[in-house]
Amino acid sequence: MSTALELSGVTRTYGTGHAALTVLHGVALAIEEGEYVAVVGPSGSGKSTLLNLMGALDRATEGDVWLAGHDLASYSDSGLSRLRATYLGFVFQQFFLLDRQTALENVADGLLYQGVRRSERRRRAEQALERVGLGHRLDHRPAQLSGGECQRVAVARAVVHRPRVLLADEPTGNLDSAAGAGVLEFFDDLHAVGATIILVTHDQRIAARVPRVITLDDGAVVADERRGTAA
Repeated sequence: MSTALELSGVTRTYGTGHAALTVLHGVALAIEEGEYVAVVGPSGSGKSTLLNLMGALDRATEGDVWLAGHDLASYSDSGLSRLRATYLGFVFQQFFLLDRQTALENVADGLLYQGVRRSERRRRAEQALERVGLGHRLDHRPAQLSGGECQRVAVARAVVHRPRVLLADEPTGNLDSAAGAGVLEFFDDLHAVGATIILVTHDQRIAARVPRVITLDDGAVVADERRGTAA
């Protein structure tokens, strides 16, 4: 099994001098391909900062972050954009859908940076929407969809380019329990066919269903458990 993501001695500090704030302290982690991981911890523990570093959305102040064998520190901003478009899918608490576009168009846009022809983008977007149970809502705009449906559109957009790693930051935070359960069941299905998923959540009930749970507190990893066995 190969390593999807690896962090070694990662520190993230914002600001300088007396105003400096260190959010992560020497984090070391390795996540193998095919793992399903929940990152938990109290508010302000550094969960979202960690996800941003894993997702090449931010840079470490110290230490190394490797994505699928690529040293992220060696890439320019445009290079990081290409890596994100190739290897990563993102699902956030906010849906970030374009109001004037249909569900199909929103998902197809997930392939824009890969140089895929328009006809192929639409074909693959339709397949992704069918996979999340929205094959009958292709031409609906976000205002015509429920919150749960909008999040499923966002998930379809995140996976349409078949990313190596799916990163999700509180993806059920704006959903009712039924809609949230539907999204989590889809994540379970993705994991069952080999997807690597990293899920940030404050909800211990969600974390309890995930095979590996990493706990952050005050910017440091304080626990790393697999199926109830401390690592």
